[in-house]
This record gives sequence, C-alpha cells and structure tokens, in this order.
Amino acid sequence: MSDSVHHLHLVSDATGETIASVVRACLVQFDGIEPVEHVWSLIRTVRQVDRILSSVETNPGPVLFTLVDEGLKRRLLDGCERLQVLTVAVLDPVIYLLADEFRATIAGRPGLQHVMDKDYRKRIDAVHFALAHDDGQVGADFGFADVILIGASRTSKTPTCMYLANRGVKAANVPLVPGVALPASVLARSGCSGRPLVVGLIADSSALVAIRRNRLQHLGQAEHETGYADLEHVREELKQACRLFLRYGWPVIDVTRRSVEETAASILTYLHRADVGERHA
Repeated sequence: MSDSVHHLHLVSDATGETIASVVRACLVQFDGIEPVEHVWSLIRTVRQVDRILSSVETNPGPVLFTLVDEGLKRRLLDGCERLQVLTVAVLDPVIYLLADEFRATIAGRPGLQHVMDKDYRKRIDAVHFALAHDDGQVGADFGFADVILIGASRTSKTPTCMYLANRGVKAANVPLVPGVALPASVLARSGCSGRPLVVGLIADSSALVAIRRNRLQHLGQAEHETGYADLEHVREELKQACRLFLRYGWPVIDVTRRSVEETAASILTYLHRADVGERHA
C-alpha cells in the first residue's frame, strides 16, 4: 500500500452525484486508500474548465468527468493530455452504446437527469408520502403505497423508505409493537403480487439488541426500565414477526448485514416481480 497522496478530480456539468457514486463504488475495493477528491460541479463554461486544469496542474491526478458539451469536453481532454494526466469519461460508453442501440441523437444538454419533469415530481411526491406514512401514520390510505415495510423497531424501516422515495417509490412503514395489532388495511394484503407489496424486515437478535441499547443511551433511558433491549424479549419479537410474515406470505429481508441501499435493491426486485405476476395473473 502506497503512503503517497493521491488526487482525484471529479468533474460534472450537473450536481456531481453520479460521478461521486461511481467513485465511491470503486474506492471500496482498495483498503486504506483515501484519495483527496477535488469535486467540480455545474461546469458549464470554458473559464471553469481552465480553472480545473490549473488545479490539475498543481495537484496531478486522474480526471473523471461527466460532460456532455463537446466543446468543454474537448478543452478538458486537450488540457489533460498536455498535462499528461489520465482521463475517464464515465458516462460516454453507456451514452454512445444507447445512441447506437436506439439509433437516436444524443441531446447533449447538461443536467437533464435533474430537470423538474414528471419523474422529478414523482420523486418529490414519493418523499412526501414516505414522511406522511412513517411509523404507521395515516394508515387509511396505505392503498396508495407501492410498498409497505413491516418490522420490529430499529430494522431500518424509515431510512429504507426514504431511499425508495428518492427512486420514485411510494413507501410506507409500520412498526411491529408487541400487543398492538397491525392496521386492517395492511393485513388485507397477502402474498407477493400487485401493489401495495408488503415486505417484512428482520435482523439478528444480538445485533438488534446492540442497536436498541445505543438508542436508549442516546435517549438517556435505563435498559432495565423496559424489555426493549432485552435479548430474550427481542428474540421473541423476531419469532412472532417471522410467524406473521409466513402466515401472510410476505417476502422477508434480513437487514443485519445489509446497507439501506442493498435492502432497497431487494425490495425493488420484489416490486418488479410483483408487477410481473399481476400482469400475468
């Protein structure tokens, strides 16, 4: 492992979210490497490109970019070639492949994925829906949800719903509380076809206890005052949850070693299967 400082220049004509995600996905493959990231977003002018090249000259390192304007792209490439630094056009292989497949002209306008169009409004509506239907709120209109997440406390229901909302999915969540019945509108859903799709979330009991203990400490509450973080209590909660999910035929996801993104990806797969099943019913 090298101890030298590595510089990465991330250049985007939009928010830079796409290129940052690509870089993060790649960097996790390298233990102990933490490069200095120079982030350049909303690059729309020649002057901005020249400023980037000046920084690259001072801090040499690979330049990864998502620019659709051919003039700006050429200026950046020519400058990097002069400085003898490597460049990667992150989106170009996909864009040109799709253009060839669709036999279509590339628009070449920056930031189109962030315009306030129908898809954008769909994502905003989904975020509002997730906030209004967090933790079992407004149960009367669960029928408008795409997915309903059911699980014991601290099984990442809320963050998963918010992530799904940013993908345009209307997600509600309902906590499993010992002795409290689920809303009838949720229990009316069985199996795994159509929408709303109900998905059960579980976790390893020991891991869940550790999370709950941290939660209690954060709230300044003593563990002995409640069975909330008691291992046997939690095991019984999870056992009852699994029985419930099995009874209604709901798909189940163990979130113990999953990130929110991984959990959401599995839910999106279930949603796709549910929609396909409904179309073929």
